[in-house]
Amino acid sequence: MTDTTTTTASATDEPTAKRAVVLLSGGMDSATAAAEARKQGYEIYCLHTSYGQRTENREHECARRLADHFDAADFLRVETGHLSAIGASSLTDEELNVADADLESDEIPTSYVPFRNANLLSMAVAYAEANDCEAVFIGAHSEDFSGYPDCRPEFFEAFERVVDVGTKPETEIAIEAPFVEWSKTDIAEHGVELEVPYEHTWSCYRENEPACGTCDACAFRLQAFRNVGVRDPIEYAQRPSYVGETGGE
Repeated sequence: MTDTTTTTASATDEPTAKRAVVLLSGGMDSATAAAEARKQGYEIYCLHTSYGQRTENREHECARRLADHFDAADFLRVETGHLSAIGASSLTDEELNVADADLESDEIPTSYVPFRNANLLSMAVAYAEANDCEAVFIGAHSEDFSGYPDCRPEFFEAFERVVDVGTKPETEIAIEAPFVEWSKTDIAEHGVELEVPYEHTWSCYRENEPACGTCDACAFRLQAFRNVGVRDPIEYAQRPSYVGETGGE
């Protein structure tokens, strides 16, 4: 781990009933997870990780805006180069191309970062234990775990057991993946209801601006907004009409 930067927002001095860390990438799933944590009454501590991903500058900008929007008690940015140094992912290795969207594929995509969520959750749990938080929220969902093995429900259940064993006896931290059985469309619908500021989120794997519109992340996002009948508020170089279940942009 190479460098750690902490920026603390204006934390309230008043005692709160409960606290949670939210893994806040700056994407729509993590933004909706933050909104869900707030809905459940948590004061949120936002953890953003920079691990060499192509669109980190835009993701970081979005994460900070979201933390401000949700009145986060704290915003921690951790910069680490080890996932990029390990490589084997098109998100971190410039020599690998980010593939065009293939929403029907069952193969693990080149964008998979080996064992990334275990790395991120480990940092989040450490942050949570240090701040007396009761939960860690992550925005993983069913269309993630179809391609990413570290997004499966079994993974989060197993990781929670690791947390129980590896923290202080009095520490109790739940791993909350509230959308793990949901589709991207379900998340978009829920986020619209919660008035998540999706204009301050970023999903594209390739570009900082505008979003490409043709990678997997853009495709699932555009399809989800199309399905709920809402126009995605961010800018795209292309806006293909990915066929969804209902509605249209």
